[in-house]
Amino acid sequence: MPGPITRATGSGRLVERQASRRDCANAIRALSMDAVQKANSGHPGAPMGMADIAEVLWSDYLSHSPTSPHWPNRDRFIMSNGHGSMLVYSLLHLTGYDLSIEDLKNFRQMHSKTPGHPEFGYTPGVETTTGPLGQGLANAVGMAIAERTLAAQFNRPDYDIIDHYTYVFAGDGCLMEGISHEVCSLAGTLKLGKLIMFYDDNGISIDGEVHEWFSDNTAQRFAAYGWQVLQVDGHDAASIKAAIEAARANTAQPSILLCKTIIGFGSPNKQGKESCHGSPLGADEIQATRTALNWPYPPFEVPEAIYHTWNAREKGFIAESAWKERFTEYEEEHPDLAMELIRRIKREFHHDFEQHMDDYINECQHKAESIASRKASQNCLGAFGPWLPELLGGSADLTGSNLTNWKGSVPISQDAAGNYIYYGVREFGMAAINNGIALHGGFIAYAGTFLVFMDYMRNAVRMAALMKQQSIYVFTHDSIGQGEDGPTHQPVEQVATLRGTPNMTVWRPADATETAVAWKAALLNRNGPTALILSRQNLPALARSPEQVALIARGGYVLCDCQGTPAVIVIATGSEVAIALQAVQTLQAAGKAVRLVSMPSTSAFDQQPAEWKQQVLPASVSKRLAVEAGHTDTWYKYVGLDGKVIGMQTFGESAPGPAVLKHFGFTAEHIAAVVETLL
Repeated sequence: MPGPITRATGSGRLVERQASRRDCANAIRALSMDAVQKANSGHPGAPMGMADIAEVLWSDYLSHSPTSPHWPNRDRFIMSNGHGSMLVYSLLHLTGYDLSIEDLKNFRQMHSKTPGHPEFGYTPGVETTTGPLGQGLANAVGMAIAERTLAAQFNRPDYDIIDHYTYVFAGDGCLMEGISHEVCSLAGTLKLGKLIMFYDDNGISIDGEVHEWFSDNTAQRFAAYGWQVLQVDGHDAASIKAAIEAARANTAQPSILLCKTIIGFGSPNKQGKESCHGSPLGADEIQATRTALNWPYPPFEVPEAIYHTWNAREKGFIAESAWKERFTEYEEEHPDLAMELIRRIKREFHHDFEQHMDDYINECQHKAESIASRKASQNCLGAFGPWLPELLGGSADLTGSNLTNWKGSVPISQDAAGNYIYYGVREFGMAAINNGIALHGGFIAYAGTFLVFMDYMRNAVRMAALMKQQSIYVFTHDSIGQGEDGPTHQPVEQVATLRGTPNMTVWRPADATETAVAWKAALLNRNGPTALILSRQNLPALARSPEQVALIARGGYVLCDCQGTPAVIVIATGSEVAIALQAVQTLQAAGKAVRLVSMPSTSAFDQQPAEWKQQVLPASVSKRLAVEAGHTDTWYKYVGLDGKVIGMQTFGESAPGPAVLKHFGFTAEHIAAVVETLL
């Protein structure tokens, strides 16, 4: 590699020689061990072990632009083994991103750009938040799906406008996690040939040598998935380079490079041992490592010649400029496609789409159709889908139950330019892939399953919220009203869990109109995930004035009011609203001053101005009752300690849905009786 480097000899005399690949890799090792040592916290072993692999990939193959981290056609690089975050931070710093040496010195400190695990939105060039092992790999599968689908939708002869690779580093922990099976199986089935994984096969995890608990034949496992399997010496540049060439040449299969490495490479006393996995090397060992690596520079010092060799700004600018020139020609040849791609990258809607959504909401109210909210959701997809070619979603083997497809759905397994994914029974993988699609850009990603199986997806759902990604979840069969399948399939605590997740917006609509409003809110919500909680059973259409329809978006509004100040306020959501309405109307007919509030989204309601919340739930009315066929704890913030909640504090029962609901008190008669006790 070009670039002279000046080094101090033992006599103090300066000698000049060419910067080698190993010199460049050692810069990663030195920065990583120094940052971990300064923080007195972190994982030096993986960055030191994978430095040679990273050097070849980033120097010779990765197409990226440090001065333009969001260039749409950049290669995606994901470090799934995110505990080794100093590897990617070192790479970003060395190649010219806006990440200074001071930022590296601030590793793992409050509000730094170099948090303990890579976090999306904090560090330019970090594509996704990783740390929970295996999910970065799953995100990479999602990005590879997005790349191939977007390319199929927009590329034309002589114009490969979308044409990039997805590279992912992964460790033993990533492959031990079950999510790796889910997503790698699907990746092989979909033949994602531009997905390339580098497996850091160092044989060490936190507890020691992994052979005692991880004896899989990884090569055979991935061959069975349909992947191309390549054996690599992870410390030999020629071996690494040959494997990358073979991986890039095979566009019919994803590739895994089984990279034999030594964890903590260069540390005389700790390399190859678990002691360098998750702890600083220590000052004495770092000095010994500097000597072993022939790296005589003080902490956080990198020679200018190595910086020059690493710097990718000019190369990245040239690559991005060439792409922009091709895109200009593409605009001239295919103006409509170019305009549509720009719209999707900018995350803008078609002109008048918001008005179309409002018109559809009013149409739902006028139609007054009594249907399950899962069916109402499918109708929304049918109404909004033609306006949204960026919709890309699917279901975990429950399409016919979740109703996540519509007449415009085309499976990507049949047509690369399609818009629907049959995920199979892979809930966790589906959610993490959904995150990868959202992170890639160009799509609005959604995913469906039964609400009770949100628990399988839980950590990926949390990651979507942590990254503030627009992932939309279609969770159906939302309560004990699910019925005969019994408590294994009757969600009780899941909605409360979702509501308690920061940045998560939750909607549990009461009928078709509220479902349409919920879908509109989900599509407009660009700053976090949205969970749509939908019923299996039919829900009656509720009468509303045009003014009430407009108020649904506030998350909570008065659906049925009484004369004067209410003595009791009843709050209900979802399928329980219609039941509560019967009770309130009976009480009102008997002269009782009772107000009914429909609260399809506590998330949206909580964000309303205090004046609005006071109008709906005046503080002067302390007698309140909440009704929801889910866990009760959510509701005490609205009813107060003196209020009451008709909800669930046990699991359900196996019986027809109406019988289960009656057994647990979700009837108009029981609701009215509880209100009477408050009165």
